[in-house]
Amino acid sequence: MGGSSLGNQHNFRTLFDQLDGVALWTATEPGTFEYVSDGFEDIWELPPDAVRDDVSRLLEAVHPDDRAQVRANIEGSERGQGLQDRSYEGRVVRPDGSIRWVLTQQEVLRDSEGEVSEVVGVCTDITEQKRREEELEMLNRIVRHDIRNDLSVMVGWAEALEDHVDDEAQDHLEKILNSGRHVIELTKIARDYAETVVSEEVATTEPTPIRDVLETELSLRRESFPEAEFVVHGPLPDVEVPANGMLGSVFRNLLNNAVQHNDADTPVVDVSCELDDGAVAVRIADNGPGIPDEHKEVVFGKGEKGLGSPGTGIGLYLVHTLVDQYGGEVWAEDNDPTGAVFVVELPEVTE
Repeated sequence: MGGSSLGNQHNFRTLFDQLDGVALWTATEPGTFEYVSDGFEDIWELPPDAVRDDVSRLLEAVHPDDRAQVRANIEGSERGQGLQDRSYEGRVVRPDGSIRWVLTQQEVLRDSEGEVSEVVGVCTDITEQKRREEELEMLNRIVRHDIRNDLSVMVGWAEALEDHVDDEAQDHLEKILNSGRHVIELTKIARDYAETVVSEEVATTEPTPIRDVLETELSLRRESFPEAEFVVHGPLPDVEVPANGMLGSVFRNLLNNAVQHNDADTPVVDVSCELDDGAVAVRIADNGPGIPDEHKEVVFGKGEKGLGSPGTGIGLYLVHTLVDQYGGEVWAEDNDPTGAVFVVELPEVTE
């Protein structure tokens, strides 16, 4: 039994030594590490041996504003009180001055008498996650304050004109007001979405009629791009999909891209839907230049690069993120004879 346990422990530690940006450590005596995996150096840029017998080296590398929390945990273990925080985020200052964000998760193991026998912890580099959170928060502030405030002022001035325009201009004024109010509503939805992503909560979905959303977005795009042709092939399906108020953003971004990245004299956008095996696929095709095969994946910002992927705009990144939250898929195909096709496949809600 003992040999098997030691062998499993060795295999477990070997696994952690192969992980980048993740460090495993164990401590049986306060202020001294029994084991520190190789991943420690990926995060701290200090060799594990440097802190194994001298915890002060680790404390020196912790950001000054975060040292009190780390020190409280160590002192709590020394007094036999266990850990103050079993999971917390903090910053590490590397020797070159660069800062990395680290999530530390740890657990106290006790012996048969209830005394602390060992502390086991895992440190994970979450710098990229924190960067995305900061980007989302910045975008949230821009949307919530700058854009929404300016739109509210614009709508207010437009409303003041309602009694001062003739019948011919009234229709144009109504379109301006409808579009402005629609965007203001979207800023509220975008705010909720950004806050959901930052807090890592699961997005709430409900049965949403996809036909209504598509018809609304098509109508608004026709008004925004009078130079383009939007053609709907066949009836739009009267079905519901699991989504929320951001579903319109999915189709709005794809319809916008089909026109804005189109080099044809007359941009033509073809929209069609297919129902198959409990799912609805919406195809948005254009007659533009198309997308090279090597860009069909990175165009959504998929994978570890996210928003940093070459050529990726936040619109398509948002499309991929939302569709994924709805339990669906989105991908790009070639159109015939030229252009691109974006396909959004979502599960159908059935009772």
